[in-house]
Amino acid sequence: MSFKVFNLQCDAGHLFEGWFGSHDDFDMQQARGLLSCPMCQSVEVKKMPSAPRINSSRTLVPAAELQSGEGASHQPVTAPTMRSTHTPIQAELQKIQAELLSHLRQAVRSAEDVGSDFVTEARAMHEGEAPARSIRGIASAQEREELAEEGIAVVPVPDFLSDDRLQ
Repeated sequence: MSFKVFNLQCDAGHLFEGWFGSHDDFDMQQARGLLSCPMCQSVEVKKMPSAPRINSSRTLVPAAELQSGEGASHQPVTAPTMRSTHTPIQAELQKIQAELLSHLRQAVRSAEDVGSDFVTEARAMHEGEAPARSIRGIASAQEREELAEEGIAVVPVPDFLSDDRLQ
């Protein structure tokens, strides 16, 4: 399965990426209130513009220049070869992001999946009626908000973090 990666921003200004099956998938999840900022959990999320580029062995021309005709002075390339335009800092950030995602996936996999009993089990653990442990399961945005009001910290986790195909 392939994914579309969108640059997203919440109403508090936090920037993050979202992975979706399609543009329609993003629109559907947003309409249903399923998208939230990983930093502040705001559900006011919008797509940010991205800057696509055409990379070749001879030139780097922003796509906007090609569409506007400004790139016409560049020599045409009949068989472009793709090359990385990442700076050392970008490469290091990608490495850190990959390691973080790996740790997050491991944490998700090691948590007990309590499914639709998540809210009940989280409350029971908070009240000392169930043993404290790492759990995961299903909770609506409203249920997560109610748990937070009760002093129970929960974090929404995207499904792809537990998907073995994405390692």
